Amino acid sequence: MAAKHIFVTGGVASSLGKGLTASSLGRLLKLRGLRVTMQKLDPYINVDPGTMNPFEHGEVFVTDDGGETDLDLGHYERFIDEGLTRNSNATTGSIYQAVLAAERRGDYLGRTVQVIPHITDEIKRRIKRLATDDVDVVITEVGGTVGDIEILPFLEAIRQFRKEAGRDNVCYIHVTLVPFIGPSGEQKTKPTQHSVTELRSRGILPDVIVCRSEAPLSANLKRKISNLCDVDEAAVVNAADAANIYELPLILHDEGLDQTVCEVLRLQAPVDLRPWEELVAMVEAATTPVRIGLIGKYVQLQDAYLSVVESLKHAGFHHGAKVEIDWIQAEDVEGLLAAGRLADLDGIVIPGGFGERGFEGKIAAAGFAREQGIPCLGLCLGLQAMTIEFARNVLGLVGANSSEMDPSTPHPVIDLMHDQRDVTDKGGTQRLGAFYAILEGDSRIASAYGEAVVSERHRHRYELSSQWKPRLEAAGLRCSGMSPDRRLVEFIELVDHPFWVGTQAHPEFKSRPDRPHPLFRELIGAGLALRAARAAADATPEDFATPRQSVA
Repeated sequence: MAAKHIFVTGGVASSLGKGLTASSLGRLLKLRGLRVTMQKLDPYINVDPGTMNPFEHGEVFVTDDGGETDLDLGHYERFIDEGLTRNSNATTGSIYQAVLAAERRGDYLGRTVQVIPHITDEIKRRIKRLATDDVDVVITEVGGTVGDIEILPFLEAIRQFRKEAGRDNVCYIHVTLVPFIGPSGEQKTKPTQHSVTELRSRGILPDVIVCRSEAPLSANLKRKISNLCDVDEAAVVNAADAANIYELPLILHDEGLDQTVCEVLRLQAPVDLRPWEELVAMVEAATTPVRIGLIGKYVQLQDAYLSVVESLKHAGFHHGAKVEIDWIQAEDVEGLLAAGRLADLDGIVIPGGFGERGFEGKIAAAGFAREQGIPCLGLCLGLQAMTIEFARNVLGLVGANSSEMDPSTPHPVIDLMHDQRDVTDKGGTQRLGAFYAILEGDSRIASAYGEAVVSERHRHRYELSSQWKPRLEAAGLRCSGMSPDRRLVEFIELVDHPFWVGTQAHPEFKSRPDRPHPLFRELIGAGLALRAARAAADATPEDFATPRQSVA
């Protein structure tokens, strides 16, 4: 069977949840036994989001093959539980780059290069290359909003796609907003009508309209949208706000989304919702509070740490805990320590990042966690901050630092690898994608993973210096995971601490809601143990006394 294609577009406003809608549909199709892959087409001209400020674009998600991609690919992987590749994200910049390179090679035989057919053909090629023999359905999300000038080539390409692939092989889904207008006390369908009209003017007639709203839509409103937008009433799907994102597949199934899509694509596959219903039940049962401080420099935009947050939640689900995140600006840490703000945290995460701003605050947080016995997990730059803190305050190396932050530091315990020092292309010097690490058998890391060799995704340039490694280890910092050639430190830990662990990788990219990442799972477990110990220490003897039996 040739692969079927689903295209998800959005209207009215950005951030409506196209990615979550597409991801939820992908999970529902997988629950029907179909093989699913996903893709994001982004209209910005950057070649990829790798060099974009997190305040601009949020988190950069990294694939096993080293692709720096849109954060929606994180949603895709978490929902459909499939490893994606760099081919699952294409930008206007990368598409034009490929077309211009072909023109320079003479591939077009001197013809005039135009948006149609050359750009649209390249877009279609990006879509088709995902339709391999081991895929039944390709879901492609088109970024941006219908009406934006930037997405016109993408809309034209997917319009042409149905003509070429056949009507029964393509389904168009349009996500719109049905706002609630307070003064009138009504939900309004006019934005949806205008958005669908704009889409139809581009030659695309949606098969399904997914209506985002705060509260559920009435049957009358659905009927109105059906009549005015020329879609079947059953194809007007309401995605009202949910308590948590993992409920969304069940909500959309109840609204008939996957059934309608299967009818459009002539797919017959029964659905088994039990695995996802069990997950949602586990999410709803996670009520024990645990408070984790996230020490970041981009905390004003929480999407900058999206995968970290979801990984903490996944670990909470596993332990029956509801993770409460305390968003802490790294630059403010030293002042907050003086005020005692961090003392009641059950755990700390020091996430990745680039640049000097806030780095001293991350170092201070690592030191506080080490000295106070608070569970701490350092990710990428977090490992580097933990190493520098240990070097300064345990090994006594005054001024120890990373050569990224202080090129003149007398003790560069974090440094570039020697073969990178003369490279000026920042993207080219990074370790990107999946790399193996060998774990020491009796280490906390190996115990968490339950295996001796692991693969994690990386996105960084600086490493723990092999020159300083022996002295750090002699002082008690255990380098418990190394690259296969023994050149690079991948994991560190302290033996005599409840949980003080760092990794040079980004394990948050591989966590799943029903299969939390081992490092986050262990962090939350240690945080719950600390919380229980504090509660026991604060209890009075009367709390444990046996109630006296009354005498009749």
